[in-house]
Amino acid sequence: MISQQDFQQLKFQTLKHFWGYDRFRDSQEEIINSVINRKDTLALLPTGGGKSLCYQLPALLLEGTCLVISPLLALMKDQVYQLKNSGIEAEYLSSELDEFDAEVIFNRCKDGLTKILYVSPERLTNRVFLQNLEEIQISFIAVDEAHCISQWGQDFRPSYQNIKAFRQDFNNIPCLALTATATPQVLREIQLKLNLNNPVLFQKSFRRTNIKIISDKISDKYQRVLNLLKYNNSTGIIYVRTRKEAEELTRFLQRNQISNVDFFHAGLPVKEKNQKQTNWINSNNHVLVSTNAFGMGIDKDNVRFVIHFSPPPSIENYYQEIGRAGRDGLESHAFLLWNEQELSDLDSILRNQIPSKKEFYDIVSYLYSSFQVAENDLPETVFQLQVQRIQNFTKASMAKIKNVLNFLHVQEIVFFNNNKSRSSLELKIAPDDIDLLSKKDAYFIELLLRNYSGLSSHKIMFSEMTMSKKIDVDVFLIKQRIKELQQKNFLEYIDGALASIKFLKHRDDRAISGKYWNLFEQIQKNKLKKWEEMKFFLQDSDYCKMKLILSYFGEKNVKNCGQCSVCESQKESVFGRDISREIIEILKQKPSNVEEIAIKLNYYKKENILENLIHLLDSGEVKMLNFRTYAYKNE
Repeated sequence: MISQQDFQQLKFQTLKHFWGYDRFRDSQEEIINSVINRKDTLALLPTGGGKSLCYQLPALLLEGTCLVISPLLALMKDQVYQLKNSGIEAEYLSSELDEFDAEVIFNRCKDGLTKILYVSPERLTNRVFLQNLEEIQISFIAVDEAHCISQWGQDFRPSYQNIKAFRQDFNNIPCLALTATATPQVLREIQLKLNLNNPVLFQKSFRRTNIKIISDKISDKYQRVLNLLKYNNSTGIIYVRTRKEAEELTRFLQRNQISNVDFFHAGLPVKEKNQKQTNWINSNNHVLVSTNAFGMGIDKDNVRFVIHFSPPPSIENYYQEIGRAGRDGLESHAFLLWNEQELSDLDSILRNQIPSKKEFYDIVSYLYSSFQVAENDLPETVFQLQVQRIQNFTKASMAKIKNVLNFLHVQEIVFFNNNKSRSSLELKIAPDDIDLLSKKDAYFIELLLRNYSGLSSHKIMFSEMTMSKKIDVDVFLIKQRIKELQQKNFLEYIDGALASIKFLKHRDDRAISGKYWNLFEQIQKNKLKKWEEMKFFLQDSDYCKMKLILSYFGEKNVKNCGQCSVCESQKESVFGRDISREIIEILKQKPSNVEEIAIKLNYYKKENILENLIHLLDSGEVKMLNFRTYAYKNE
């Protein structure tokens, strides 16, 4: 039996060996001790608080495999990739893996080799998974993004309700629930619905004293971002709403001699995404223009600024994203750019993507009908999906269709894959029967078997482009031949370049027009409510921005931060800040333009600086060297 002193030493050795840290952050050690002592634990740690370490480290110290329940496949993949790079045995199970790959993962867990296994919540009711789990020693369960269990949470997932019954079936395995964004109401619901037994609660304040929030009402956002980056040689993230916007803003900045900037979004090939992410992580002055696809699970401590090119849909989203700045505790900035016209446009966009009950039913019914899924049927096939055909049939807007498809995917009614990925192939005939085929078909299948050894026994993932280079045949011709063989039922083929769909629940028309519509409608109302709260946060000029965030998350008796754009404005009106004198001190050091002065004044408003400069020009204290640059008169 290892002594308490030796165990403490082992804990710090593990921290140093795998993560390179000499000490724990904030309440990390207390949370880890609670988990190791097999107590149910609920930890509310803001973004950047190091939640992942709270289950990853005890997973290495305890016998067995830690089961991590996570709602996002992309986050699972990122975490597993990072852990493996650090030498930690980790795996994930998802609907995109074939039976052969899943069996390999199960066997590694049974042999005690895999220390951390990530699964989605819907897998907790999967018969094959539960059967395999009986032979695996589970050390504890970690429920990541635990707010998903609450109907008032940011991303409600009904399958999180399965966790309570799952724990009871497996003798109430100890549970660690983790979340970064939860109101008091959501916290209560987490405890109740996870059936946490006298949980140890760790709740850190959401206050980030090193982040200065600047709410910037501005019409020309492109010019504002350019000015900020011109004189800012540090690492940052610029969040935009769409993939197109990410690419266009990046091109604009590059055309204007900002070379340390790149774009990132979910539509990029995996290899390119990984390369862009790696470049950013390893750099000290790289800026990524990205959709909200970037940032989950990324731990980079020297991000000096986050710019929101457009307002995010909720305060939860906003707080989580600005929390990626200043994780090293040093001064950082969060810029929030907006204008009234944009808010009006976003109002319209949000409301126009919500279908009526009839449109909702038509969209879902078309999915089942087009793939000939009868009432109470559940086909095992993955179908190729052309979203345009749904629009042609239902006449609903593409925004409404994508909203419904996303809802069906998040609620685990279907698995909808709209991202480019590798294609899959599965041989539907026995290898011995290939000789009975026509010479043309037999030759092509033999060619596939020679290039992909596993094809004869299980579904394999492959790239048409790689095969094209191997056999020197055009990609289009390869796809055409494969589709011909699929029509003859010799092969099962999913083209990774197109969207695909797999039905995860039996067709139930009554549920579609009943409970699924009611749930969808509730989620849409919740979205609208959160957007209204975000708009108030933007438009209000009376209350400290950090104080509004803290109050939203239920913190009592909070004080003003003293440094956000609202606090700075109030200090100026009360104490009469002498901006003119500060401008003169800057110009005494060297001639500067308005943008440089604004940054040296801690991102003070340009309009106010110009007013003061006009006054200083009139009084003869400063002069203009050219139409942009100002200098101290006595130079």
